[in-house]
Amino acid sequence: MNRYKFSALLIALFLLNACSGNATKDGTDEVLVEERNGTSTSGVDGEGADGSDLGAEASVIVGEDGYEGSELNDPSNPLSNRVIYFDYDSASVRAEDQSIVEAHAEYLGKNPNLTVRLEGHTDERGSREYNLALGERRALSIRQLLMLQGASAQQFRVTSFGEERPAVDGSDESAWSQNRRVEIIYIGR
Repeated sequence: MNRYKFSALLIALFLLNACSGNATKDGTDEVLVEERNGTSTSGVDGEGADGSDLGAEASVIVGEDGYEGSELNDPSNPLSNRVIYFDYDSASVRAEDQSIVEAHAEYLGKNPNLTVRLEGHTDERGSREYNLALGERRALSIRQLLMLQGASAQQFRVTSFGEERPAVDGSDESAWSQNRRVEIIYIGR
């Protein structure tokens, strides 16, 4: 019986959190929760999720090693790293990932017409409801840091997948550590 009360409490807290404090002045900010069947509760169509729809804003660079391509795909540029990892049961960005977040914030600040989808993920431990809420908190913490460093609220779509889309299969710390993440996906304008 206690488990059901706890689950009901978590669902209620999740719904309250989703309904409060996430809207911007113009109402364009949305939090998406991905359902098990693959449909989301709001409209991200996935166009350009592979980075192909970045338009002219993704500037071409030529590195010292002769690499020619977008800053987002240059392996020597921190922008090519678009996954932020988290400690167990935490939504705090680790010190070693701060430079990645700062690089993306600067890039988004210079390219205000670009939009990113922040996809929050968790490992398999915890209930589905708890993991959806934790994935959302992780994505929102990245959004907050990016906004504090120059990006605007209109540039983000936040999605939580919880434990539903693991990067690595397995039930040990090496797999779990790679599943606790937020992916930064550039979806274009």
